[in-house]
Amino acid sequence: MTLAVTDFAVVMPEIFLLTMACLVLVIDVYLPETMRNLTYQLSQGTLIGTALFIVAMYPTKPVLAMNNMFVSDQMGALLKLFICGIVFMAFIYSRGYLRDRNLLKGEFFVLGLLATLGMLVMVSAHTFLTIYLGLELLSLSMYALVALNRDSAQSSEAAMKYFVLGALASGMLLYGISIIYGVTGQMDLAAVANAIKADHEHHTALVFGVVFIVVGLGFKFGAVPFHMWVPDVYQGAPTPVTLLISSAPKLAAFAMLMRLLVDGMQHLHADWQGMIIVLSVLSMAIGNLVAIAQSNIKRMLAYSTISHVGFLMLGILTATKTGYAAAMFYTIVYTLMSLGGFGVILLLSRAGFEADKLDDFKGLNARNSWFAFIMLILMLSMAGMPPLLGFWAKWAVLSELINSGFMWIAITAVMFSVIGAYYYLRIIKLMYFDKPEDTNPLTADNDMQVALSVNGLAILFLGLVPQGLLTVCLTSLG
Repeated sequence: MTLAVTDFAVVMPEIFLLTMACLVLVIDVYLPETMRNLTYQLSQGTLIGTALFIVAMYPTKPVLAMNNMFVSDQMGALLKLFICGIVFMAFIYSRGYLRDRNLLKGEFFVLGLLATLGMLVMVSAHTFLTIYLGLELLSLSMYALVALNRDSAQSSEAAMKYFVLGALASGMLLYGISIIYGVTGQMDLAAVANAIKADHEHHTALVFGVVFIVVGLGFKFGAVPFHMWVPDVYQGAPTPVTLLISSAPKLAAFAMLMRLLVDGMQHLHADWQGMIIVLSVLSMAIGNLVAIAQSNIKRMLAYSTISHVGFLMLGILTATKTGYAAAMFYTIVYTLMSLGGFGVILLLSRAGFEADKLDDFKGLNARNSWFAFIMLILMLSMAGMPPLLGFWAKWAVLSELINSGFMWIAITAVMFSVIGAYYYLRIIKLMYFDKPEDTNPLTADNDMQVALSVNGLAILFLGLVPQGLLTVCLTSLG
């Protein structure tokens, strides 16, 4: 095995991110409390620099590096840019919340950068080993972030649940990978695909391995029936950490699913297709129905996440290029909506007060009509109301389902979307038609107000011209 200079050029975004994360860690140790903001600025600069490296290295065709363990392609580059952008916005949203609770420490930003590095590795993984390394780097960083508030018993409990169930999911995934490796004798995903295509004697063993891989993916996505960790972790974790978990890792999970099931096991799609149908239908059903009963908005958005995961899986099960593009489009749109939704929760929070109850949104229009309007856009988009971006995401997936002959699944998805619209509209009703219980003025840093406004308006304006983003997703899949 030999490494060329070009190999290091391909992985330069990851090298830069790792180097800067280590540098931020060391610098933060010696910073006085009065200069704590420097850690935030360095972290944001790191994300900007990483994004610039990704743009500079943007590939026109797939490029393999590091002895074929790493692939640089257009799908990976696009997802990496969105991951960096979403983590950048998440840091902006989180700073005020963390500062008010004396949690504005270097650990949050360093762990956030390391989690981002894990996501980038997952996105560009070309072997089973690389996928697992990226996944564990992401997972371990997230476990620590959930327990960031060490004085909170609720956060500690959520971290323990996340760690135990996450370890179980990783074990399932690793067991499935080991079975596939045992049958094919290959770790490289392209070699695995060729071996599966040529192997007609070990089909049962291959399907057995795929079952465990799909179970592991279901845990990481939070799909039913592997969703039990999602509402407890969303509620128990500090809200900035919940924001991170609900957004950027979904893009990395989508990339992992594409690398494993599409790049590596496309020839077994007739077998994993049925599993994905079960996961998606159950997720839409349980997610939308249970969300109606929630009074805590973080738990409500957790079940909303589960329902959206079911929807994005619908594009995957079509096993077509346009279906994959629709699923990718849906994943990007969902992360933008989730980012904004939790951003508004952070906006309403203040020292000693967590805006995590639905009743905390009562009369928001009377307190601040602009951010009530931003939340209105986000909720209507999540409900799939035209002409917002969420509507076109659902439309893209449903049209691919119908074109692939899955009419009954499309009808089921529409039915559960109508049911799910109730709990989004309930928040709008609270904001515009109820009297506020809290009359304190909303205060937030200027950068957060600008970022949240841009986030909401992007959902509106991209909804008016959705074809551009959808075309980019289709083109990135080659």
